Amino acid sequence: MTPGDPKKFSHSSHYFDFGKTPMKKLIWERESFSENDTENAGKALAALLKKGDFVALNGDLGAGKTAFVRGMCAVLCPEARVCSPTYTVMRAYESPNCRFYHFDVYRVTSPEDLESAGFYDCDGIVAVEWSERISYALPERFYEVTLLKEEGDRRRIILQYETSAAEDRVKIGRDGR
Repeated sequence: MTPGDPKKFSHSSHYFDFGKTPMKKLIWERESFSENDTENAGKALAALLKKGDFVALNGDLGAGKTAFVRGMCAVLCPEARVCSPTYTVMRAYESPNCRFYHFDVYRVTSPEDLESAGFYDCDGIVAVEWSERISYALPERFYEVTLLKEEGDRRRIILQYETSAAEDRVKIGRDGR
């Protein structure tokens, strides 16, 4: 597989198509003044998620990506203890109602690395730190969380939903709007 090859995700019914124009819809933007605030933002997103959803996290080193995922996991798999998967690439958490996969792709250098980590075999909710490094492998639809470091411990957290322009036009046409 090469970076341009479409790869089917078991947690998505669509192939990523480089010919489609992505559209981002802002869901919310909030400020965080502590690690606890960042975790609470992750909890807020987790309440919206269902099996098959994909969350792409972007932000500089120390921006709070793992804290955000820790908040997500507190809702999705409350018994789990979240650790950054920096050296293992992926950690899986499970509860009776959910499978949650947490990837850190900072050290991923090829599509083969993703495949060997089980990236394409996930059958639950997926969260990926440093997702901008694997843009070729992102599904057609996903939540995008951007964490921006500001002064001191302050962070700005932006949640958007990305979809293809073609898909959005189809939804608009069906709804009559």
